[in-house]
This record gives sequence, structure tokens and C-alpha cells, in this order.
Amino acid sequence: MATFVDRVMLHLQAGDGGHGCVSIHREKFKPFGGPDGGNGGHGGSVSLVVDPQVHTLLDFHFRPRIKAENGKGGQGSNRDGANGADLVLKVPDGTMVQTTSGEAIADLVGAGTTIEIARGGRGGRGNAALASSRRKAPGFAELGEPGDRLDIVLELKSVADVGLVGFPSAGKSSLISVLSAAKPKIADYPFTTLVPNLGVVRVDDHTFTIADVPGLIPGAATGKGLGLEFLRHIERCAVLVHVVDAATLEPGRDPLSDIDAIEAELAEYGGLADRPRLVVLNKVDVPDARDLAEITRPDIEARGLPVFEVSTATREGLKELTYALADLVQRARDLAPAPEPTRIVIRPPAVDDAGFTVTEEDGAYVVRGPRPERWVRQTNFDNDEAVGFLADRLERLGVEEALAKAGAEPGDLVRIGAREFDWQPTAAAYTAGPRGTDARLEDASTRATAAERLAAHRARQPQRDPTSGAVVEFTGATAESDSTDE
Repeated sequence: MATFVDRVMLHLQAGDGGHGCVSIHREKFKPFGGPDGGNGGHGGSVSLVVDPQVHTLLDFHFRPRIKAENGKGGQGSNRDGANGADLVLKVPDGTMVQTTSGEAIADLVGAGTTIEIARGGRGGRGNAALASSRRKAPGFAELGEPGDRLDIVLELKSVADVGLVGFPSAGKSSLISVLSAAKPKIADYPFTTLVPNLGVVRVDDHTFTIADVPGLIPGAATGKGLGLEFLRHIERCAVLVHVVDAATLEPGRDPLSDIDAIEAELAEYGGLADRPRLVVLNKVDVPDARDLAEITRPDIEARGLPVFEVSTATREGLKELTYALADLVQRARDLAPAPEPTRIVIRPPAVDDAGFTVTEEDGAYVVRGPRPERWVRQTNFDNDEAVGFLADRLERLGVEEALAKAGAEPGDLVRIGAREFDWQPTAAAYTAGPRGTDARLEDASTRATAAERLAAHRARQPQRDPTSGAVVEFTGATAESDSTDE
């Protein structure tokens, strides 16, 4: 079973917002006490946070589909729905967040670094929150907004100060085991190490981390062996160490040819030419290896590379190597640019920025903008009053004026978000009618004017004569008294 995973694809789904509630307060002697529908709760978001105790992406390998909790719907009596719980995913230090196409989203380095990767949907407002002087008792509520849905790729690039590179069985795992407390698997066959190992080395007042890359071979940068999968783990290393097996018996191999082969792969991978390097000639406890090290050392030093002859079996030369690594790491840290202080940049919108754009595309007029698109998502198109409310909001925002300036004619196709409409400019202001309806949306052949609807509504209501107090029934345009003076 896999125990180390450094690249996974996640399918994320933030929580949807809860729907607002349509409710009218009723109690004894108060048959119509006004709207009291509560708001829906916001959906939960999905965030990534760096946890120093996490070293692999293994958990996500077995659970790639992640969904946050939805917000709860609002209820009557002005009860708001509960917000969905946020999900916080713990990732290792050095995790790169990318789109599926390879575009970088964030580079998570440093304990506690956090990014909200999928935002939960807003909860819809209930009809109590939508009441106004014009709509005293709305017969609709807003729908909850869907949460973000996206696929991302997490790629782990180990954060280490020193990276060990070399051929299989060169002794990298043995070296890291004697320099630190790490306990990697060690055996006498190639590709014993199948995953990168990380160790912490302490020298006097200095502390640095050291990592090895599973054995590289010629062609590793193009997919041969294990190198392509794990070369990314040395991208962040400040110092590179060539670990060379001076006791190898393979024909055609010697320390110089091994260094040249590894350097060719590093150059092919790219981005590592500026890293300081040194060479470790390992296994000098073998007599033939010590002789070969003494022969090749002058040629390696002539290339400007410091050389250290070590033996992980007898621990010969390890002290000098450790101090040299600590010195190189400290130099790299001193030369590293100081982190810039966090600055908050405020970019207010331009005075002429309407918050949306109108463009003509493929025979349709497309309206783009965060507010119009959000309003459309939160509108219940089965409710005429909600659609009329949306039309009024778009008109106040200036969308209708912008459509007219762009050349749109009544009946033209207009697209906002995922919705398409046959554009009909708002011809009149909203006038209260039966809840859930809007006279402006009725068919033209049967539509009554707002004044006619209001008159008809009043005609159906019993009223009293202000002088006599008698109940007067209005039927159409006539009025008759059903009572007599007492």
C-alpha cells in the first residue's frame, strides 16, 4: 500500500447557501401580521492550511472528493438557517496548489499559511428581509447561492535546505541516517528508496533540513526511472550535494562520469543552475574506493566543487561535511532577500465603474458582473413577483439603460450568467398585488393595468360609510347599502 503521495487531484465542492423562507405571521386576532420568513444560512467554505505534522498527501489520495456542509434554510417566525460548517484541509509545508491545466494558484510555505480555495454560497434572504415600503409583504424569498465547485491539483515540493542527488545505491539514505535522526529504508539493491526522505541536522547553533531524491539515472528528467516524479523535491533546496559511490563496480562508471550524468539531468529539468554544490565521495572505507577517490579528487576540485571523502559505515569525514553544509546553508540564508512586510492595497472602483459590462456575442447581449450574476442565481423564476423584483434591481443598477445603449431591442436575447431572457424593458413601476404575482409579467392580451388591478382589489373589500357607519358593498362600479340606520 502506498505510504507517500506527493501529487493528487481534488474535486472540491463548497456548501450551497440555504434558501430564504416565505412566511406570514399569523396568530389569533392577527390574521395578517406581516412577513416573518427568516434568511438562509451561508454554505461552508473549503480552506487549505499548512500543518507541520503532515508530511504527505496520502489522505487525499483515498478521499479526493471533498464537500463542505450546506447552509440550512430559513424558517418562519424570523428564524434564520444555520451556516454550514467550514472545512479546513491540512496539507504539508511546500504544497503547490494548481489548476488542472497547470496554472499556479498558491504556493503554501510556512506553518499556518492558509488559503480559502472554495467559497461557500450566500444564503438567500427571507421575505421579512425583502419587505420595503413598496413591498410590504413579499410573496417570495431569495434562493441560496451555489457554492464554488472546482478541481485542483496539489503537488508537494519538500522544503529542505540541502538536497542529496546521485545514482541508485550511492549511499544517500545511509548518509541522511547518520547525519540526522531519520530512519529511511536501507538495502544493497538499486531503488531501495522509493520516496523522498527528510531529516533535521543540528550543528552547534545551526539547524538545517536535508532531503534525498530517489536514485536518478540518465533520462530521469524525461521520465526514466523514478527521477521525474521526485525531482520537484529539490526545487526549494538551497544547496545540492552530489553523493557518489566510489566503490561501484559497474563498467563505464566513475565519480566524474556520475557527476556529469546527474548534472545533465539537473540541467534538463531546469531552474537549478544557481544552487551551490559540493561532492561527497562515499564508501571510502573500501580500499579500492579510497584509491579511486584520491585519483579523481583533483579533477573534481578543478571544476570548483568542494570534495569530501566520507564513510557512513565508519563515520569518517562526516564532521567536516556537516560543518561545511551548515556554512553553505547559512550563506544561502544570509543572501536570501528579506520577506517584504504585508501591505494592504486598497483599489477603489473607478467613479464611472458600473460594476458590470454588456457585450454582444453570437447574437445575444451578455451581461457580466458579480452583482447581476449573483441576483440571477438567487432568483426563483417560478415566482412572478421574484422575477419582477429582479427586473427592478437590474433597472436600478443601470442594466436596461446599458442594453439600450448597446443597441438591444425589445425581444432580443439577453444572457446573464447561466440564464437567457427575451429582453422586455420595464415599462412601469411595481404596484402591489396578490403575493407571488407581478402584473407586468402577465400576457399582454389579459394584463390589466396596475390602477385597474388596485381598483378591482378595493372593489372586493367591504367598507363602511364614514357618516353612518353602515357597511357598503362595492360590486364593480356600483355601491349599495345593506344596512339601515339604527
